[in-house]
Amino acid sequence: MTDYTARRTMMVDTQVRPSDVTKFPIIDAMLSVPREAFVPDRLREAAYIGENLDIGSGRMMLEPRTLAKMLDALDIQPDQVGLDIGCGLGYSTAVLAHLCEFVVAVEDDAGRAEEAQSLLSEHGVDNAAVMAGPLAEGSAKSGPYDIIIVQGGVAEVPAPLLAQLRDGGRIACVFAENALGVVRIGHKIDGVVNWRFSFNASAPVLPGFEKQDVFAL
Repeated sequence: MTDYTARRTMMVDTQVRPSDVTKFPIIDAMLSVPREAFVPDRLREAAYIGENLDIGSGRMMLEPRTLAKMLDALDIQPDQVGLDIGCGLGYSTAVLAHLCEFVVAVEDDAGRAEEAQSLLSEHGVDNAAVMAGPLAEGSAKSGPYDIIIVQGGVAEVPAPLLAQLRDGGRIACVFAENALGVVRIGHKIDGVVNWRFSFNASAPVLPGFEKQDVFAL
């Protein structure tokens, strides 16, 4: 029988801590949430490897290091409300729920959204709600949000999503650039989001986050 608790500890000790993620709430969340429960059954044995996981339909689950460093850079406070875009089966939402007061997650596959909500409930995560809908549209009715995190690559961040970020809030995205990618943290000040480089990481671009062609007459 696989000892997932030992694998979880090893993930934190070999992938998270060496990446300069030292905030106790993040370490505690990643030690507490059973990552293997939030992946398709066929991927349970691979749940703790240090690379993005293909969860089907062209979608990836971000590697633990990338997620942890994004959460670290966002500087999340316990009284804040977060928006988790592209939550997959809910792992990132469960981790976020340890750090935030409440998390709204968006998943574009209705079946996956339903399964994520069921898994979150099953594992006692009662401060999160999963909505089904286009990822790029977020969930305006529950906003604005203090924190937005996008679980996949972006070429461009749609304006409707940025509009859901509270003034003073932060957003984390993996920007796909050439063969590599970079994570940037956006800080919203006086209605404008200013992006700052955080670290290198890569992920496939999510649907709705592609570069929008602008036609000039």
